[in-house]
Amino acid sequence: MNLVRPIAAPGRPAAATLGLFDCDIHPRVRDLAEFRPFLSDAAWHRLVTYGIHARHGFAKGYPFPKAAPLACRRDAWPPGGGPPASDLPFLQAQLLDQHGIDIGVLNPLQPSGQGDVNDPLSVAMARAVNEWQVEHWLRHEPRLRGSIVVPYEDAAAAAAEIRHWAGDDRFCQVLLMSRTSEPLGRARYWPIWQAAAEAGLPVGIHAFGYSGHAMTNGGWPSFYIEEVQEHATSAQAQVASMVVEGIFDRFPGLRVLMIECGFGWMPSLAWRLDGAWKRLRDEVPHLTRAPSEIMREHVFVSTQPIEEPERPEHLLDTMEWIGWDNILFASDYPHWDFDDPRLAVPSFIPEAKRAAIFGGNARRLYGL
Repeated sequence: MNLVRPIAAPGRPAAATLGLFDCDIHPRVRDLAEFRPFLSDAAWHRLVTYGIHARHGFAKGYPFPKAAPLACRRDAWPPGGGPPASDLPFLQAQLLDQHGIDIGVLNPLQPSGQGDVNDPLSVAMARAVNEWQVEHWLRHEPRLRGSIVVPYEDAAAAAAEIRHWAGDDRFCQVLLMSRTSEPLGRARYWPIWQAAAEAGLPVGIHAFGYSGHAMTNGGWPSFYIEEVQEHATSAQAQVASMVVEGIFDRFPGLRVLMIECGFGWMPSLAWRLDGAWKRLRDEVPHLTRAPSEIMREHVFVSTQPIEEPERPEHLLDTMEWIGWDNILFASDYPHWDFDDPRLAVPSFIPEAKRAAIFGGNARRLYGL
């Protein structure tokens, strides 16, 4: 557990001349009863009687314990009770006001129903979470935008959920997890990509989720530190799948944001894919461009957790390869690895590029 202590005077970073934009905030219900108005009697009965059953090899609970309760900052519990990020006034004061955030994107995690083994419950929960975002957050705070939570293992239902909210400016992206039952480039997920492309919405792919498979090639690891490291490898697998399966050629306007996955893996993945593609192009005739070119055009990344190599030029080279326009600031509030925007982006990065990371890039990606 950690305690984040305020530094200097509150306010936005001086470099954020285009407005500070946080692409990763995790709201949570105070208790499940907040979902009740948005669920049918049957769905509510199933939720409170049998609960959510994620795809993993354990009867209940998380496969590995977090480093702190709910993986959150020790100072993030609202004074009026409830879990972190469940109280709008406290979130406004501790995050939006304290750090001068102009726009923040809500990425609801569990309990969202995403990836639940019971598809009808997953569908019902996704709609409830989206309605809850509107009623408890977006209706009351114009600085916040929502993510369309979808039951991604039921692609047809997920596409219908996207189309239901398409055109509602309070939502700025579609939200998926990085660990799905199959790689996201597979045809079973194409309806999701099509619906997002039709709506003109980027798709945020957040680290974690439960695929039903161990996160390593050899089975379940022993420690949580191993699971955290696998966020990057799950992101690599998803990007490789989307590129090689031709998702971005099929939907050329589609943009994907990898959230909380790091980004140091991007160049090496592209180099390896490019090398394999040169020798195996006849296997994938639909792939008419080098994978690296597709990745630079369609794949965006977030700063939290940003890699911090001992030699700053290594980070600069990586960010240069990804593209300075493709990197967005993320705080990961209220989690223990929260990034204060005044410290999140290293000071050796040129000021104009820092300003784009803090705000301009997100505004272009989301069309705001």
